[in-house]
Amino acid sequence: MELRLDLHVHSRRSPDGVMTIEEIVSLAKARGLNGAAVCDHDLALADPPVFEDFLLIPGVEVSTQLGHLLGLFVTGPVETRDFFQAAELIHAQGGLAVLAHPFEHSRDGSRLAPAVPLLDGIEVWNSRADRKLHDANRLAASFAQVCRLPGFGGSDAHCPQEVGNGFVTVEAEALTLEAAKAALLTGSARAQGRRSRAWYAARSQLTKRRKTGAKPLSYVKWAAFAAKCCAQDIFWRGD
Repeated sequence: MELRLDLHVHSRRSPDGVMTIEEIVSLAKARGLNGAAVCDHDLALADPPVFEDFLLIPGVEVSTQLGHLLGLFVTGPVETRDFFQAAELIHAQGGLAVLAHPFEHSRDGSRLAPAVPLLDGIEVWNSRADRKLHDANRLAASFAQVCRLPGFGGSDAHCPQEVGNGFVTVEAEALTLEAAKAALLTGSARAQGRRSRAWYAARSQLTKRRKTGAKPLSYVKWAAFAAKCCAQDIFWRGD
């Protein structure tokens, strides 16, 4: 059966997220998806609820010295900022270690070479990745091809409007976690999506400031960032 899966979504459990798990599922189903992976910042989804006719994939997004690392099909803690330890902890749980938006900030692929042997895949489509580097997703796809690693895709949604802006389509034997994981590992998944508005990045940063009790100066910096994001949305025309 064909599955459409958004493999990178944030809930309100992330400092910069606003959505409940139920809201994520409802939005994803309404947009034609069969499943979604909730990957909150440094916080695994320990007890994922079960939904009828929808696959909720537990995950985590770990901040490491080599960038963000998605742990898919993971419910246990990954309490480290070291990439190599994080990958080991993900694999110990039977999860998949996927490098998230690897070229969001830099075009230098050589810095990622040490990570490649421990990866199960690379996120080649992320709906937020091209805000700073317009060809970030293209670079990620090329890197995955060179490394002979499966390509993954997700929206990186922090706001309701972003859910489903990135996803993969894959053939799986059933709508189960085991079948979806096996299908993703074949490397046959097709990643696609559309660019999220830069304004949503600004919104999520405002959410983070409110949740963490940021000081007034932080809001001044946010205002400048928000203005830049609005300008990007006005003038961006794509390739």
